[in-house]
Amino acid sequence: MEGYFIDIQGTLIDDKHFLPLPGSIEFLNALNKRGIPFVLVTNNTKKRSKEFFAYLKNLGFEFTNYIDPLIMLDTLNIDACKAYGNKHFLEIVGEKFILTSDSPQAVILGMKLYSNDEFAEIIEYCLQKEILLVSMHKTSIYAKNSKRYPGLGAIAEMIKYATSKEYMVLGKPSSEFFEKAREILGLNYDKITLISDDLKGDLIPAKKFGMRTVLVLSGKIKSKDEISENPDFVFENLEEYLRFLELQWKKN
Repeated sequence: MEGYFIDIQGTLIDDKHFLPLPGSIEFLNALNKRGIPFVLVTNNTKKRSKEFFAYLKNLGFEFTNYIDPLIMLDTLNIDACKAYGNKHFLEIVGEKFILTSDSPQAVILGMKLYSNDEFAEIIEYCLQKEILLVSMHKTSIYAKNSKRYPGLGAIAEMIKYATSKEYMVLGKPSSEFFEKAREILGLNYDKITLISDDLKGDLIPAKKFGMRTVLVLSGKIKSKDEISENPDFVFENLEEYLRFLELQWKKN
């Protein structure tokens, strides 16, 4: 038995309108029809987990297994923090921890377009030895309104370089996140294929775990010329990948 980890934004839905990409609904339907297990693995931090789950269902995606970094917030052993991110992210974090600027136990970084003043503030916090630095995920590029910005992984690495502060990652590609998703499938990593639009943030780390990797060019990376390291397969989108799989299935 083999299974899949499937990214969402840039893979199943587009980054601008958050609507299904070509072949994405059909791809999940094909896996379900064949009884091939999969988990949707997303770095969503913009919507509550249950809300995003329901949103995807309403779009027509048929799935059961889902995991995002917000679920992993429960692993943090803190009471109070300083959080950065959009309004909805701050509301979600505020439901779990006390949000404070006065002696927080941790600085939690969510995805947003950061200002220089925010960077300066984060640096001052991180120069305190007792502060825990938490990155919600480690995406390489943040795509918004047809533009590409440094992802949260790039931002966390910059803060680390500036302050020598190590950071922990809650979402992809942390070992804790992948392990939780792996346990859902009940498969070893060598039986799992990760499909994503993020080469540096998802696929290259996944290879180190022994997973097979499929890059789709429907999100962060726009052409094969931008590929810095080869995944196992590259397809324009899930529609093209499904055609490839259907040929393999017919042979078997």
